[in-house]
Amino acid sequence: MDGIEVKDANGNLLKDGDSVTLIKDLKVKGSSVTLKRGTKIKIRLTDDPDEVDCKTDKGAFVLRTEFLKKA
Repeated sequence: MDGIEVKDANGNLLKDGDSVTLIKDLKVKGSSVTLKRGTKIKIRLTDDPDEVDCKTDKGAFVLRTEFLKKA
């Protein structure tokens, strides 16, 4: 993960352990779960600069950075 820059929807740099906020309601494929806009989530970076791991009360997910903004 060295040298990979991960940015949110506004272009702010993200790092491991940052808190982010969803900017759009997201329906989870294969499930009836919807993550609501404005939900605050702590993230972990992955090898892909366009995706991050997170855990919420509804489960663990991989989210696209284009739907996140730094909190």
